[in-house]
Amino acid sequence: MKLTPEDFFRIISLSRHRVLFEECVFVWEVLKHLREYLLEHLKPLPSGIPLREPLLQGMVICEGECVPLSEVEMVKEDRSFSLYHKGEVLQGAVVMAGAVLMDREIELSPGVVVEPGALLYGPAVIGPGTEVRQGAYIRGEVLAGEGCVIGHTTEVKRAVFLDGAKAGHFAYVGDSILGREVNLGAGTKLANLKLTRGHVKIQWQGEVYDTGLRKLGAVLGDGVQTGCNSVTNPGTLVGPGSLILPNVTAGPGVIPPRSIVRK
Repeated sequence: MKLTPEDFFRIISLSRHRVLFEECVFVWEVLKHLREYLLEHLKPLPSGIPLREPLLQGMVICEGECVPLSEVEMVKEDRSFSLYHKGEVLQGAVVMAGAVLMDREIELSPGVVVEPGALLYGPAVIGPGTEVRQGAYIRGEVLAGEGCVIGHTTEVKRAVFLDGAKAGHFAYVGDSILGREVNLGAGTKLANLKLTRGHVKIQWQGEVYDTGLRKLGAVLGDGVQTGCNSVTNPGTLVGPGSLILPNVTAGPGVIPPRSIVRK
């Protein structure tokens, strides 16, 4: 492993956001470029959505327009749903009453659901079919791909969720990258700030790499799973297919692919 994005993620499978990864030598550099990338590429919220207060009524955001949710029929289909307005299908995002959108630098793709009590700061791009569940706190600089879950009372800040990544319950995801189909068990915390001062450094194969980052949480490769109440130390890089068992504190440093972390 050379600690490149390709060591942790199937970059070839990325589409819209592939360029963010291809320009990085080391995987943690993705976080350095994230804010600039989001501001350059996102499609902001339409002017019809109230900001900085709980929505009094639900809305569907579709092609830059807002339609009251009360005028839309929402039909569930397995794990997805369809929206109908005046007999026509809508390809939009649902923002339920009680959600709070703090600024317009937020892109909500078709199929997104933002539940009551969720609070979102930009810049953020929330990809198709992603769930932002009740009480979620998105603090900005967040990129979520397709079919992700940012779950109940989960706090996310300066983070990337690749397609299918899920932090369903009571998680903290700070300055971190979650690969495809990563799943965080309830109560998982990806700690991002050392108790001592200075940059987070990564030791690997006799070398010490200064990330240049004061805050760096975890990089979880494709398919990584964490058990309930597990914690990763700042600067923990977990190879694809690995398991972190419940109540374990992992890292810091590099965990090879397909490892089982027991203590």
